[in-house]
This record gives sequence, structure tokens and C-alpha cells, in this order.
Amino acid sequence: MTTPIATCLWFDGQAEEAAQFYISALGEGSIDSITPYPQDSPFPSPFPGGYPMLVEFTLMGQRFQGLNGGPMFPFTEAVSISVTCKDQSELDRRYDALTADGGAPGPCGWLKDRFGLSWQLVPEELIALQKSGNAAGITRMSAALMQMQRLDIAALRAAFEGKVE
Repeated sequence: MTTPIATCLWFDGQAEEAAQFYISALGEGSIDSITPYPQDSPFPSPFPGGYPMLVEFTLMGQRFQGLNGGPMFPFTEAVSISVTCKDQSELDRRYDALTADGGAPGPCGWLKDRFGLSWQLVPEELIALQKSGNAAGITRMSAALMQMQRLDIAALRAAFEGKVE
């Protein structure tokens, strides 16, 4: 049984391309269905009948919908997709994949992909350290994190432990 909730992402005609890109970048997912615009579409759309209207896809077990709605609603940093990464190797692989071909790094481990969607790649260890209750360590680690683009797990751990000059 699939979950009854899905995140809908608005694209300007690239929903299928984006779904394929995300599946490739994250290494786990599928395109589940593609619904075309009707030939005599009642929807205000810049796309002709037969063009993909809704692309339903799954990433890492999470349902998404890519809606080709047109240029009027671009992505902003107000919404991002957060992906937990088990180690530096996984974080680096996903970071490189998501910033490829026109994506861009952002502050504190955030990035934008080539479609303008914001992502957060969060190491499992960062989550564990944040939940440790060690206020001084969390403060040091947070200060280090604020200086980074791509997160460096070893540097975050060192800051948490107070082993940074």
C-alpha cells in the first residue's frame, strides 16, 4: 500500500527530466506514471495536448508528483528536500550528482539542483550529535556548520568535540 500523501513539485515543462535526474542522483526510485495533458485541455497551460502534465515518481520510498504547470511558480528556498546520508562518501556522491549540470552549492550544506529545487544533505552523525544534549558541543558544531557549503562530517565532529583551533 502506498502512502496517501505526496509532495507535488511545480515545473516549467521539465517534470519528467527532473524525475529521471533525481532517480539517477539519489540512486533509488522509479517513475510510476505519466499523465498527459488532454488534447482539448481545460487547464490554462503553455503545453499542448499529449505533453506530460503529471509525472508521478518515487524517490527512496517517498512519493512525489512533478506537475508541468508553466513558468509562473519557480522554486524558492522556502521549500527544500532533506536527505539523510550515512557517511561522507554518500553525502559527496549525492552532492556532486545534484549540483551537476547547472546546480549550485549553498550555505550550511544546502544546494540547488539545475531545476532550482533546494536540497539539504544531512549526515546521520550530525543528527545524532544534535540530539546528544551537549549544548557546548552543539554550539561549536553549529558555528562550524555555518562556515561550510558541502558538509564535512569529520570537521563537524572535531568542532563538536572541541578539537578545532
